[in-house]
Amino acid sequence: MRDFSADHRWLSINTATIRRQRGQEVPLARLIDQCAAHGVRAISPWRDQVAAAGLADTARQLKALDIGLSGYCRGGFFPAADTAGLRAALDDNRRAIDEALTLGAPCLVLVVGALPGALEGRPVHKDIARARHEVRDGIAATLAYAREVNLPLAIEPLHPMQAAERACVNTLEQALDLCDELDPARSGLLGVALDAYHCWWDPKLQAQTARAGERRTPQERSRLLAYHVCDWLTPTRDLLNDRGMMGDGVIELRRLRQWVEAAGYEGFAEVEIFSTQDWWQRDGDEVLTTCIERHRTVV
Repeated sequence: MRDFSADHRWLSINTATIRRQRGQEVPLARLIDQCAAHGVRAISPWRDQVAAAGLADTARQLKALDIGLSGYCRGGFFPAADTAGLRAALDDNRRAIDEALTLGAPCLVLVVGALPGALEGRPVHKDIARARHEVRDGIAATLAYAREVNLPLAIEPLHPMQAAERACVNTLEQALDLCDELDPARSGLLGVALDAYHCWWDPKLQAQTARAGERRTPQERSRLLAYHVCDWLTPTRDLLNDRGMMGDGVIELRRLRQWVEAAGYEGFAEVEIFSTQDWWQRDGDEVLTTCIERHRTVV
């Protein structure tokens, strides 16, 4: 396992972690400058932030500061109420791939979606099997374009608590089953984003992480495309926006990284923290300093 104690060269910051500072939304350009000032080599920005800042301007700023990406958030949300909605989702994912390419992202992270309308509190139907079928078809269609432009897609399984409104793919096993069906050659263009917050509880996690790294021939590629870290607090006050700083909760982060790296993952550990009541109320430099310290000591 890699030694992170001496530096933070393998630390990435998902911009959600510092997008709110002292309770206020902060422009992406400022977030990028803050990361550069702390010697952070990679980020993972969100599409809405990039849209607000300007795609071309963001690409230029990243290049000028020599900051790369560990991923791009996010594509997905494939299920829809009707055929027009399904088509709109595919068009949006194609745009997301184009944006990721412009920014030099190594992958587009897919939060696949679930029951249409549930995120707004008005689900159109309750048929989760239908939603999963639409997810499968949506990924297949999006993968066809991803192959044309050589941009990998990373399916991110979300915790079952978010199965109704955000993602009906809820275990690493589910995500890998989709990968095996749609990309049996293990081309490297379809894989997974393993998020500690969403997957730490899974009794099959060690075995499925090893499965993600399997390569039967030299031509095959690992399915592990991104690795996200934070911590699970006890008690958790909000299941969406009360993630913990690494080391403040119950996830065995060192053990999990040992599994991930044993499976061949050599990329960034990307810190992704949503924290309305704590870290989003703090100064961004304090948050980044803490991320760096915990990356060295507990990740």
